[in-house]
Amino acid sequence: MRKPVLASALALSLFAAIACAVDGAGAEDLPEPRSTIVDASLPRAQADAEILAARRFYAFWNTGDTSYLDAAIAPGFTDRTLPEGRPQGPDGPAFASKGFRAAVPDLRCEVEQLIVAGDRVVAHLRFRGHFTGTFGDRKGAGQEVDFIATDILRIQGGRITDNWHIEDNMTLFQQLGVVSR
Repeated sequence: MRKPVLASALALSLFAAIACAVDGAGAEDLPEPRSTIVDASLPRAQADAEILAARRFYAFWNTGDTSYLDAAIAPGFTDRTLPEGRPQGPDGPAFASKGFRAAVPDLRCEVEQLIVAGDRVVAHLRFRGHFTGTFGDRKGAGQEVDFIATDILRIQGGRITDNWHIEDNMTLFQQLGVVSR
């Protein structure tokens, strides 16, 4: 009786390991939120799927690796606070990351807090790095970049369908030398 249970457990573990390897988003590679608050009325499977989608999205922002982005967002993804010049849809975040990494190649995204309720995840984020590249006509001199952002993600079927975001652009632009302090 114990052998079938053990075999089933091993098979499930192997399946989970293969699934993570195939989609390129193993849990060890995903940023760990410092704090996670989950609405207790949410089914655990739904909460876990939403947290995984958010962690994949922030793994993308942390690394620039678009395989995380592909695993996180839905084909019909909509940026509800689309900045001027950024394409709408799934190409938008990749476009933004590429441009920002041209200015801050060592960009890192830390997830300070996730709040999970219904089909939404609210994320408090901190971005850090060094301005060693170019931003517009400005060339970095290695100055530190450290600013916060907040996202509200709508997640359906384990994929992000919508994002509302706000970044502390004043702090960022001061650090880049675009505006004076």
